[in-house]
Amino acid sequence: MKKLLAMVLALTLVLTLAVPLMAQADDLEEITILYPGEETDAFSEFINGAFAQKVKEDLNMKVNFRFLSWDSYWDQKKIMLAANETIDLYWDGLPDLSSMVNNKEAQPLDDLIAKAWPEYMKNVLPETQMAGGKINGVQYGIPSAYAPASAMFQFVCLRQDLLEQVGMTEVKTAEDLREFAERVQDQLPGYRGPGDIIFKPLTRYFADEQYFWVGYQDLVVFGEDTHKAYSYAHTDAFKKVAQFNREMFLDGLYQDELAIKYNERESRVQTGLYLWVEGSLAKDLEIGNKVKTADPNAVMGNYLLAPEKPRYINTAGGEVLCIPYSAKNPEGALKFLAWLWGSQDNYLFCLYGEKGKDWDLDETGALKLLSETAQGEGFFYEWMFRNANYQVFPGDVSKEYIENYLNWDNDAQVSAMFGFNFNNENVQLIETSCSEAWKKLAPILYGYVDFDENYPAAIAELEAAGINEYVDEVNRQLEEFMAGK
Repeated sequence: MKKLLAMVLALTLVLTLAVPLMAQADDLEEITILYPGEETDAFSEFINGAFAQKVKEDLNMKVNFRFLSWDSYWDQKKIMLAANETIDLYWDGLPDLSSMVNNKEAQPLDDLIAKAWPEYMKNVLPETQMAGGKINGVQYGIPSAYAPASAMFQFVCLRQDLLEQVGMTEVKTAEDLREFAERVQDQLPGYRGPGDIIFKPLTRYFADEQYFWVGYQDLVVFGEDTHKAYSYAHTDAFKKVAQFNREMFLDGLYQDELAIKYNERESRVQTGLYLWVEGSLAKDLEIGNKVKTADPNAVMGNYLLAPEKPRYINTAGGEVLCIPYSAKNPEGALKFLAWLWGSQDNYLFCLYGEKGKDWDLDETGALKLLSETAQGEGFFYEWMFRNANYQVFPGDVSKEYIENYLNWDNDAQVSAMFGFNFNNENVQLIETSCSEAWKKLAPILYGYVDFDENYPAAIAELEAAGINEYVDEVNRQLEEFMAGK
């Protein structure tokens, strides 16, 4: 009896010790990523399957995703961050970093980076790239797209196959774009015209000096020749872009949804029924397969309007990854990013799926997309995590195209405002008022309403909101920044 009791006690002790060990084996570190776009079945299968298994094996981590549709992403993101919902990592546009910092949506990262950022990341994202995520010398964001960056947001990405089908070969001017839309309307009436009013590329074309947006959203531009900031709505370029777009609407070349549902511009083009969207370097490759899924004959082309004008590098890419104050595991978020960029295998796995199943590299190192998912819906956004150290190109991309891409910044000039991030701390209320007033100027810029009838009242409202004081503050900070360079 005593022997039996001893065996029971021993077994109980073993089980008691084993339960914590089993729990510890499954005790995964967790992070939550706020991710823009709809959760597709293919992406869901990937993040819950192969991806979940790999980050578990490599990092002992579970990565949760919270998806927000593109049309509601920015508004919902603000609400969630203000409510301190658990988010460890989120994406936004780099130009808006200062606003996110002053809205307490992004925490300082210097101490975290010193603790959890591996030494090899200095080569993956060099200091020149990381500097783009600093405000007043403090690192608040990780500028995540490390690649050639001159003339950012100044391209138009269009249907090259349709351009050639209607008897044209290239686009250099706003007039060329208009002629393309007119020819398609006459010769190919099944298409719905342009998918985007591309006001930034048009501004490059119409402006006397190169303008780059600075401060909050579209309120203020920086002039590259004068080194001054201006209210964009007060510039002659604003008027010319607005008038061009108005004529496009009046002539039936633009559809109403371009102004009503502006944020859906890229998804429109991906239906295969629209002609163009605002581009960036390699945008034609980025969305080409998705457009081809809708129209197998589609070929995308990427053009810089006014190509004779100089190109400037004015930002460390256009994307930034931030860690909010509500993060439960900020160190884990950095650990995950360092893993993603830790090797080309991890990088390509996140962007294209499983090697041998979804993608592979041929003997020349060219990318082969094997699955419909990799060719269409894809996995992680390539543009969000693009890195020149690991970037690969499909085999059907010409050597000439790749060489042009890799050397794109060679002839570019560095903008006088490169590395500048506006701190809106002193003008937050004015910024909010101006942003509200801008809502009446945007439809004018898009050409949705008549310029002469609506501009005087709208610009008066912007001035009453304090735009001149806001521009003065931008200029004050710009002068300090350039004096200290």
